[in-house]
Amino acid sequence: MAHILAVCISKNKGERKKPVPVAELREDHGMVGDAHAGEWHRQVSLLARESIDKMRRLGLEVDAGDFAENITTTGIDLVSLPIGTRLKVGPALLEVTQIGKECHNRCAIFYQAGDCVMPKEGIFAKVIDAGLVCPEDEIRIVPPRAV
Repeated sequence: MAHILAVCISKNKGERKKPVPVAELREDHGMVGDAHAGEWHRQVSLLARESIDKMRRLGLEVDAGDFAENITTTGIDLVSLPIGTRLKVGPALLEVTQIGKECHNRCAIFYQAGDCVMPKEGIFAKVIDAGLVCPEDEIRIVPPRAV
């Protein structure tokens, strides 16, 4: 079963996020208290634990939040999800808006490992329905509505 491993927040952009026990996802805003929240298409970022493990195999000591992701997942292939996919994350509903991102400034992780997974394997979403999320919450793909 796919689920949340960690929920992470940072007060400033460009820094690692810190795990929190619970966070509020607000409709058309993102994660309350997070620097990346707001009325845009990248309100919430998600990265799979499996992606973090790739960087660990390169010798980096990294963990949840170190790639500035809001939600660290396990058991779901995030990069295979098409844009527009809806995810039930605990009680909240997210819609995938972007796969990967361009990194304008190479971070410390890039310089340590020569690579970074977030630009290729991180995904971004907007909040459709609000809710409180915490580690162990289930993640489900919501089937598209029949037309």
